[in-house]
Amino acid sequence: MGRPNVGKSTLFNRLTGTRGAIVTAVAGTTRDVLGGAVEWQGRVFALVDTGGVVGASLDPMQDAVAERVKRAAATVDLLLFVVDGREGPVPADDEVAEELRKHGVPVVVAVNKTDDRRARGRTAEFHRFGFEPIVEIAAEHGLGIGDLLDEVVSRLPPAPGQLAALATAPEDAAPPEDQTRIAIVGRPNVGKSSLVNRLVGADRVMVSPVPGTTRDAVDEIIRWHHRELRVIDTAGIRRPGKVAAGGQVEAVSVVRARHAMEQADVSVLVIDASAGVTRRDASIAGEAEAAGCGLVIAANKWDLVRGQEGTFAKEFDLDAREALKFADYAPIVHLSALTGERTARLLERVDEVGEARRRKVTTGELNRMLEAAVRLQAPSGEGKGSVKIKYAVQSGTAPPVFTLFTTRGERLHFSYERFLKNRLREAFGFTGTPIRLKVRGR
Repeated sequence: MGRPNVGKSTLFNRLTGTRGAIVTAVAGTTRDVLGGAVEWQGRVFALVDTGGVVGASLDPMQDAVAERVKRAAATVDLLLFVVDGREGPVPADDEVAEELRKHGVPVVVAVNKTDDRRARGRTAEFHRFGFEPIVEIAAEHGLGIGDLLDEVVSRLPPAPGQLAALATAPEDAAPPEDQTRIAIVGRPNVGKSSLVNRLVGADRVMVSPVPGTTRDAVDEIIRWHHRELRVIDTAGIRRPGKVAAGGQVEAVSVVRARHAMEQADVSVLVIDASAGVTRRDASIAGEAEAAGCGLVIAANKWDLVRGQEGTFAKEFDLDAREALKFADYAPIVHLSALTGERTARLLERVDEVGEARRRKVTTGELNRMLEAAVRLQAPSGEGKGSVKIKYAVQSGTAPPVFTLFTTRGERLHFSYERFLKNRLREAFGFTGTPIRLKVRGR
């Protein structure tokens, strides 16, 4: 904990060995509570990064951030009080110190930025808060981090087990083989964070009518039908021109959202059903397809459109399919994050898509399907003349990749590739997952 812009997120990233928290010079960058795992001297513990609770900030949501920070602080075994060694103690630090005393747990003071000459000799000033120990660090360069971790570990309660900490493993860590990673993506203010809170069953991420509320990619593990799902809430993705105008924080947030899609097994594209499918929605769906993750369309706010004249599920789906022709394989779920209607159905569809993305087809089954498809429609290549497909093999999964061996070794015409992908989906149930086709010579 600490006031804004003292280096809490930089320290969080240093201790967890990740880039999980966005770091900028803008006070109030961090809003949601982020979790990560830290291991030191054989001890594993969960670390929580929070937003600045007091002090100067241009963030209009600072009061809401402070409330979430206080709730998080009430659940921990130790508090790490981060202060700025260059500036020395300031009145905002006194406010934070007063808040920390209320929780009755050990407090370790980390005097950050002590590699700066302006911080020389100022550490003693922080003894006025009455907390021990006080450790000098430079989070950006890793100075003093070992000493800090020694002090933290020595004050933690006896470990009842390390599974709880491991459950909040860093976003970049390799997930268990049976864990499905789900990225919740979409335009700003379509209900992504509300949907995450509904799926998790708790007020995990901040929800506000203000577009751009979410900045960090916040992930949470849920259990569903004896399966482990890691749900990742992401920032809203606007068109590039608006992102550039939104400044550094939004630009980094959007990069994180795209990275979440690249790492996800399934992306859930949340669409505002009352507004219909927009060009930006189509663009985000195209990014998910290019990333190779599965795709499910979540038509949110369905409670607002039901009963309106001319607004029916079939008509909405037809319009959506027309706008998302390249992703017509993605199932559509009509739901309401506000009421919870059909959110269980969404998880069913996500599970189906995740399984389809990992499906393996035998060479015999594949070539029998291919022969039937060729009899139905002869292949054509990008150049002039016909192409003969000799045989095919599945050369990859997640997403499914098929290598076709042909007489000429050139790419097939895009319309014939689409024909083959549709036949593959019909024959083997590749629901909601992109399919990649490669062509090789004989």
